[in-house]
Amino acid sequence: MRVALFVPCYVDQLAPDTAMATLRVLESVGCEVHYDPEQTCCGQPFLNLGALRETRGLAERHAARFRGFDAVVSPSASCVATIRAHYPKLGLSGMLPARTFELGEFLVRKLGRTQLGARFPRRVAILQSCHGVRTLGLARASELGPAGKARAGPGTTEQLLNQVTGLRLVTPERADECCGFGGAFSLKLPEVSARVGRARLTALQECGAEVVTGTDTSCLLHLEGLRRRLGFGPEPVGLAEILASGIDP
Repeated sequence: MRVALFVPCYVDQLAPDTAMATLRVLESVGCEVHYDPEQTCCGQPFLNLGALRETRGLAERHAARFRGFDAVVSPSASCVATIRAHYPKLGLSGMLPARTFELGEFLVRKLGRTQLGARFPRRVAILQSCHGVRTLGLARASELGPAGKARAGPGTTEQLLNQVTGLRLVTPERADECCGFGGAFSLKLPEVSARVGRARLTALQECGAEVVTGTDTSCLLHLEGLRRRLGFGPEPVGLAEILASGIDP
């Protein structure tokens, strides 16, 4: 399968190890991975601010860069959600939205792979990102209640982590509650964002997590910043990095 690696802006600038781990994981399952160094923002920050003209320009450029691949894979549920849910509203339907996947989603739902040979002997909690749960359906949303849980089964991230040797999953109270980042929200209302993030860190620490992982690097970076300032909470580690832990660099 010919796969294009889509590396979001903040991953490129602030978490390049996550991008490299994503590459190693995709290659380990037999994908022919292509990376275009000229790729830029998908337009999500502008979309969040209502700047549709700027969003459309970036979206058109993104669509042109990622034509001709079997799939486009990214370690960012929120960027994938932007492409899948909002590009059609901008007049960019085509095949790109349907061919764009978050990494864990691609492995589980497209390739049918959960066992990758990873080893990570730590207690890990999943930070279920808002976009991943409610736009991409990567896990059950708590507002659906017990019936929704029974229908949904384990989310894609949980299925992958359950197959990691030595890893023990722990679950915080209100497992799919927002971490407080919210992109532009954290810039407009930083005090509220920090208070929500502190509550998430507290819940994660109380459930015994040594590490928190998830499908959105931006959310993990938000918690890492709070963790450093507040002096408590589990260490954020990207899902791709955990899955790549058994793969030789």
